[in-house]
Amino acid sequence: MITVSDKAKEKVEKLMHDAELDSTYRLRASVAGGGCSGLSYKLDFDNEVKPMDQEFEDKGVRVVVDMKSFLYLAGTELDFSDGLNGKGFFFDNPNASRTCGCGESFSV
Repeated sequence: MITVSDKAKEKVEKLMHDAELDSTYRLRASVAGGGCSGLSYKLDFDNEVKPMDQEFEDKGVRVVVDMKSFLYLAGTELDFSDGLNGKGFFFDNPNASRTCGCGESFSV
């Protein structure tokens, strides 16, 4: 399962509202090759669910993940920070053995 913190929920809802997205849209989380640690996180809004996608709902936020990415993201919490050390979404991923300084890439 992928979980969502309260701060991430608020930010996702605001972004969806600002973009005028309806309830058919979900937050799509995925992993792609690249970044300074080997794998990088991607977030986007998507209104299509593919046959092999895994779909989760936490705190009213629907998250969709393709099966390959789910192998890396299982048990991850999506959070949001607006502090002085950086602003944006970040992943608390128990599967990551190493992360980069910016938090946008990881390795297992």
